[in-house]
Amino acid sequence: MIYTVTLNPSIDYYVYVDTFQVGGLNRMSHDIKYPGGKGINVSRVLSRIGIETKALGFIGGFTGRFIQEVLTQEGIATDFVQVDGDTRINIKLKTAEETEINGAGPNISASQLQELFGKIEEMDNSDTLILAGSIPSSLDDSLYSTMMKRCLDKDIRVVVDTSGKAMLELLRYKPFLVKPNQHELGEFFGVAVNTLEEVIQYGRKLVEMGAQHCIVSMAGDGAVLITADEAYVANVPQGKLINSVGAGDSLVAGFIGTFVRTGSVQQAFAYGVATGSATAFSTDLCTQERIEELLPQIKLTQAGERTS
Repeated sequence: MIYTVTLNPSIDYYVYVDTFQVGGLNRMSHDIKYPGGKGINVSRVLSRIGIETKALGFIGGFTGRFIQEVLTQEGIATDFVQVDGDTRINIKLKTAEETEINGAGPNISASQLQELFGKIEEMDNSDTLILAGSIPSSLDDSLYSTMMKRCLDKDIRVVVDTSGKAMLELLRYKPFLVKPNQHELGEFFGVAVNTLEEVIQYGRKLVEMGAQHCIVSMAGDGAVLITADEAYVANVPQGKLINSVGAGDSLVAGFIGTFVRTGSVQQAFAYGVATGSATAFSTDLCTQERIEELLPQIKLTQAGERTS
């Protein structure tokens, strides 16, 4: 089973307003509501490509029920811990300039946190755990470290997708995959990462520090996969960028889902890039049909073979 953990999920509420006036009455042209949170995105994409998954985390209130209902309708298994407060709502105002207003998540009690740990304790070395997104301010910053240590002791494959220099501390637990973008990679080391050579250089540092696989996304310039032995560069397929939200989560889902199914790192990387691109070219998360359309365009080259 591939489990995802979303500590602070949300309803992502997209509001479209043709002409927005501060301080005035505005009427939306239309709106859309999606279950939000990086781990939830990963589970939704895994389900769309036919991979069994179970979503874990904390939900509460009427907003939490919405998330539960949508995931159930999509055939996704869940085992959320119920909390007292309402799951947050993140507002995405789409007008001439995009504005985001992110809600604050509910407080998590010690007993509720232990309930989540109990679910992790039931996993074994045939399972994969994906830790995605930030840690809420109400929880200890070392929470991912505690989870990963328990997984390392049980030989559970762990993927971690979070930002900030605290991520470097997690590398000691040998995550199966980390996936920074080019900007985040530079932030880890306090440098600007501008070239492919620099991406590979600092990506290899993450591998040397413990990551088994490192994928660095470079927006329109493609992505790089770095392991202890090799580095591969993937191009970006042709398409119109519509929505980058969830593209990185989709890449993670495509990679880990394909690796679990095939055992091939190269196949997993190519499929992951196609999956991330399919989401970027869509209004919602990708469909399997769109992924399959883009996959033939993905070409991998070993870094040493790249000539431009």
